[in-house]
Amino acid sequence: MHNVVIVGAGPAGLSAALAAAAAGAPVLLLDSNQRLGGQYWRNSSEPIESQKDQHFDLDTGMLLMNAVKARKEITVWNGAQIWSASHKDGVNTLRVLHQGEEKIINTANLVLCTGAYDRTLPFPGWTTSGVMTPGGAQSLLKGHGVVAGKAIVVSGTGPFLLPVATALAKSGAHVEIIEAQSPLRWALSPLALLLNPGKFPELIHYASAIVRLKIKVSFGSAVTEYHSGVAQVSKVRSNLSIRKKSVRNINADVVATGWGFLPDVTLGGILGCAQTLDRDETVVFEVDKEQRASARNIWIAGEATGIGGADLALAEGAIAGLSATGSRIPAGMRWKRFTKRLFAKALQRSYPVGGGWQEWLRDETVICRCEEVSCQEIVESVQELGAEDARTSKLFTRAGMGLCQGRVCSRNVSDLVAGTTKCSVSRNERLAASNRPIAAPISLGVLGDGIAG
Repeated sequence: MHNVVIVGAGPAGLSAALAAAAAGAPVLLLDSNQRLGGQYWRNSSEPIESQKDQHFDLDTGMLLMNAVKARKEITVWNGAQIWSASHKDGVNTLRVLHQGEEKIINTANLVLCTGAYDRTLPFPGWTTSGVMTPGGAQSLLKGHGVVAGKAIVVSGTGPFLLPVATALAKSGAHVEIIEAQSPLRWALSPLALLLNPGKFPELIHYASAIVRLKIKVSFGSAVTEYHSGVAQVSKVRSNLSIRKKSVRNINADVVATGWGFLPDVTLGGILGCAQTLDRDETVVFEVDKEQRASARNIWIAGEATGIGGADLALAEGAIAGLSATGSRIPAGMRWKRFTKRLFAKALQRSYPVGGGWQEWLRDETVICRCEEVSCQEIVESVQELGAEDARTSKLFTRAGMGLCQGRVCSRNVSDLVAGTTKCSVSRNERLAASNRPIAAPISLGVLGDGIAG
């Protein structure tokens, strides 16, 4: 039985592993990627100096990654895919596919740092070739050195658009940023800005890069349609409803569109950790002051407790790693986490995602990509078949029953059903949509060979 097992090797997982190792605990660090760093510090096999243009602060990431590799207390399993888990009598059991075999891991101390993934909103043409998420474009660039296109529109909302756009521009692409919200919304959070002065150099870095690279930026706008290499841009209100349609067209072979992030709560949900709703109705885990989850001997850190960025993830990860070893948490760590959580709340205020996007849709617009369920089918499930919530609509249409198990579409389906019924989405419905019995897809061949039992 391993002393401390950590799932995820992004900022939170790296920080947790180093904190636990410093306390003297043997650590097993699992990650589905082939290299440490997570999405934030994703890197390729190329010399690290050649990749610095793709990151704001790769030096910090490399420092942490090298420190993890150097600690004899830490064992790293890259390419480890957890497909199932169970929790009984304080012991956590993980079923992991690693190096072509299933391995059973038992641990009394489990730290989950599972991160997040891009949030998407549907619009006419979003399933066509050339449309991807900003995270997808970034992964191609960071992990493989591939620039997604020659003319790229980076659209949606949130600060993540900036590093993606500047990295693509530095790699030779012609880039334009379409941001739905106004930067003036940051005036709503003066205390968060005051207590996080380190964010200003980052802002200056990206602002100067935008000017230097001649990246055009539009605020209060969104890509509401894309066809045949042309992105239609509309003026939108803060709730994303259309103020003025088809303001202009932009020729682009790629549209990278994202609306913040959704925490990956699948594994913790399987293990029975209590969930709640964040300010923006995102499903997150409940944790105490030491990052403990409700299930015994489980700690959770990073985006799964609320989207807050790398700095908050580092702070939470360090606290979780120490707590998992029974060590005292320094007051300085708690204060750092407090200030970073204030900034996370400011992010939510500054980049809201309202329900106005439903005005973008047409009857034929696909909502569930896996099962190819259209907007019209979901609306008809409400108006003609009597569906009163997303679960019932799902039974009628199969929306959310595909390979991704609703990771991409479940929230959009809930919002669309609610918009059609003129009712709000209940707390229970939000929480239920995040529950998935299998953490990751596995092949029938794996099951047939008896590897997965």
